[in-house]
Amino acid sequence: MAAVYKRILLKISGESLAGDHGQGICNDTLHRIGDTIHRLSKLGVEVAVVVGGGNFWRGRTSNDMDRVTADHMGMLATSINSLALSDALEQAGAVTRVLSAIEMRQIAEPYIRKRAVRHLEKGRIVIFACGTGNPFFSTDTAAALRASEIEADIMFKATMVDGVYDKDPRKHADAKRFETVTHDQVLQLSLGVMDATAAALCRDNQVAIAVFSIEDPDNIIRMAMGEKLGTIVS
Repeated sequence: MAAVYKRILLKISGESLAGDHGQGICNDTLHRIGDTIHRLSKLGVEVAVVVGGGNFWRGRTSNDMDRVTADHMGMLATSINSLALSDALEQAGAVTRVLSAIEMRQIAEPYIRKRAVRHLEKGRIVIFACGTGNPFFSTDTAAALRASEIEADIMFKATMVDGVYDKDPRKHADAKRFETVTHDQVLQLSLGVMDATAAALCRDNQVAIAVFSIEDPDNIIRMAMGEKLGTIVS
């Protein structure tokens, strides 16, 4: 059975790499996710990844620090996760390239759109580091931007929650999960899928979003094969 998508932008949170540790990187979790992404690539899917940095540093919650400085530190946190994921993928047998929005030539290639697309066409897994390279923009916004730029068929947002709910399911037992929802509903109802900038960018560029749980990394492959998991935003 073939995958239903040719090119996917996968957004994973930094916290998902921490496993049960809550912070830092859980080696077992890192390799499970890396192995899954590699298997997805072997199905013929072109895979690009944006990974957050919240397991090390989350700039927006650092109220006692200059916001620009805090966000720059968050970008560096994403580069740590990007390099770790690249290593896990290459240990699994994949070929990867880390492209950074902030120039750090000794450890990553500079982000150039055409170069990223060429890597994907050659079957390499591309990992985008350092968000958009600008403060005040989340890695969700970076994922929406990169998905638009590389013309991904869909953006996978793999989270610690199994879809989009009308309210926080961790706080409300009666929270209802949506199977499908529109970008406008996400914005109008403040459903918390991602920040408004990212949601509007996906809407304006007609990028569909699949939101699902990464607690079982194999969900990434199940979604790519067309199984109905989580929530589709379109």
